[in-house]
Amino acid sequence: MTQALTKQLTFDEFIAWYPENSQQRYELHNGVIVEIAPPTGEHEQIVGFLVGEIVTEYKRLKLPFFIPKTAFIKPNESEAAYSPDVLLLNNSNLVNEPLWKKESTVSQAASIPLVIEVVSTNWRDDYFTKAGKYEEVGIPEYWIVDYLGLGGRRFIGNPKQPTISIYQLIEGEYQVRQFRESDRIQSLAFPELNLTAEQIFQAGEVA
Repeated sequence: MTQALTKQLTFDEFIAWYPENSQQRYELHNGVIVEIAPPTGEHEQIVGFLVGEIVTEYKRLKLPFFIPKTAFIKPNESEAAYSPDVLLLNNSNLVNEPLWKKESTVSQAASIPLVIEVVSTNWRDDYFTKAGKYEEVGIPEYWIVDYLGLGGRRFIGNPKQPTISIYQLIEGEYQVRQFRESDRIQSLAFPELNLTAEQIFQAGEVA
């Protein structure tokens, strides 16, 4: 769940305001600070699993990628700053990012091969707001991992069920493919990734 703090801020004001070493996460949505509720254990297990699988794959392929602990995506001409659950960055393009060194912020599609959001109760942000903004930036691939099937029926169908929606940029617009149960994930960023939707969902289960 998210909670909005209603004072309108610019991006620069948000960065100056952001508490140092805070365990609490915040984002800026159209000038409004949004407090991100603490994640559940299931959510963090799935995030950790995905990070491990992706790191293993980019190391195997010797790609110049890394996953930062905390970083922001700032869409151009927008008073917004998003901190995804998993943000894959291309180290070789960060020299071209004017906000990277001081503010840990990226705005260029060439810096961002992949973004993943793991859905919690703020599913509308992931499906409505962020999909549009990430498309605007030109991020080539965006995963929404809806492990509880919380998203609206217009997004994940009826009856609702755990679904991974993968948005891929084709001719400047996102096209979405969905994966459930034993479906093998098909990723443009990592075409050889051998991972099913069920394996990702099961990562959130306590052994």
